[in-house]
Amino acid sequence: MLFIHYPKCTTCQRAKKYLEQRGESFEERHIITENPTNAEIRVWQNRSGLPLKKFFNTSGLKYRELNLKDKLPEMSEEEQLELLVSDGMLVKRPLLIGEDYVLVGYNEAKWSAALGK
Repeated sequence: MLFIHYPKCTTCQRAKKYLEQRGESFEERHIITENPTNAEIRVWQNRSGLPLKKFFNTSGLKYRELNLKDKLPEMSEEEQLELLVSDGMLVKRPLLIGEDYVLVGYNEAKWSAALGK
């Protein structure tokens, strides 16, 4: 399982602690130094069943700076994807990527359901 996070984010810290307390084995990836690629986001979006807009960090400073609340609805999906891969701070985190699931953001109940314990 792949855990993509921003280490300074308190939600990401809680999610990591949750995984560790459960004894889960996971590979960590820093979302800024190793931003998801176009191909990765496409695969994850398909596996998650979520619309691409759910992959945006809507509470982030960068999202607000770029006024994406107003701009995203006017953008094509390809333009949205290019924006996501341009800056890891625009991607909602943490991401938990498993064989048959992709969890966007931390929600303990959803994570527990996906991890099955």
